[in-house]
Formats: sequence, C-alpha cells, structure tokens
Amino acid sequence: MRKLSVLVVAFMLFYGCSTKDSVLEYNKSADYWYSEMIKAIVNNNMEKADSLYTSLSSEHVASPLLSEALLIMAQAYMDEENYIKANEYLDEYIKKFGSSIRNEYVRYLKIKANYDSFSRPNRNQQLILMTILDMKHFVETYPASPYLYMVQTMLVQMELGENLISENVASLYEKLNKGSAAEFYKEKSDKAYSDDGEVINPKVPWYRRWFE
Repeated sequence: MRKLSVLVVAFMLFYGCSTKDSVLEYNKSADYWYSEMIKAIVNNNMEKADSLYTSLSSEHVASPLLSEALLIMAQAYMDEENYIKANEYLDEYIKKFGSSIRNEYVRYLKIKANYDSFSRPNRNQQLILMTILDMKHFVETYPASPYLYMVQTMLVQMELGENLISENVASLYEKLNKGSAAEFYKEKSDKAYSDDGEVINPKVPWYRRWFE
C-alpha cells in the first residue's frame, strides 16, 4: 500500500511539473517562436523547427514573421535535400501569400526544389512532366525575371530527361515485341532532337544499370 501511495504522489508531481512546463510553451510572442525556430534549424533539429513553426503560425496568424519563417523553413529543407518537405512549405507560402511581390521568387524556389530532386536519371516521369509545365508557365508569366535564364536552362535539361525516358520506354517495348508502342515513343523521342544536334545521355553506374 505504501508503494502504491508513493507511485501516486510521484505521478501527480510529474504530471503537475509537465503541465506547468507545457503552459510555459504557450502564449509566446511571435518573436519568441521565430527565434526559437531559427535556433532549432541552426542546431539541425528540423523536427523541433517544424513544431515551433506550427506554434508561430497557429498563435500569430497575422504576424509579418510568418512569410519569412516559411521561406526559411523551405530553404533549410532544401539544404538538407529534403525536397518534399521544402515543397510543403513553399506550397503553404503560395497559398497564404500568393499575391505577394515575392511570389515570383517562391515559384522559382519551387521549380529549383523539384529540379534538384532529380539526382538520378530515368526516374519520376510524372514529376518531370509537371515540373516542365511549371517551368513553361514561369517563363510565360515572368518574361523579365532575373531567374529566367536559370529556369530556361533547367527546362532544357528537364526536356532532355523526358526524352531519355521516352527512348528507354521505346527500347523496352521493342524487347517485348510491341512495335506500335515502341514506334510511338520513338517518334516522341525524335521530336526532342534538332537535326544537327547531339545529346549525350547521362552515365549510369554499373551497379544501377540492372534497375534502370
């Protein structure tokens, strides 16, 4: 009975302390959440940074720090090569601040995040197609953008990547003796080449050729 009483008292003390600590982490200023988020990023604790951003965005929905926090979180995840999470923050920025003067820069970052995510050839065909459409839309929407040349360069490389996929699909159908399908993808591939141009395919390490 004595042991049970000790356990109950210990639980109540622990619960009381934890509740008290948790209260201390509510109703903070926007500056507090923002600075703590920066500290978490500097310490490479992105899980904590996510939580701190959530506190900032939920407690201070109209804070001018929100837009900066979104961009910082997106860039931090891009630096970690976690492009899925980076895109989540960029999409949230576009949703909340779509009419912002920085919208052009954010859409460029989103394109770059998708482009950088293609670290291997012959993968993510659907994402390649979507990114190509985003790039073309950017070029049409922001013809005087300082990022225009970079987007156009990435666009050419993405289109060549799409072409390489079409070539490989055509080759696969040829091996399966499906001539009409092979011809369709072959014609699709040929349209991407100029008459006097030459494209050098990316080199794939021997240990990955079996899986491409």
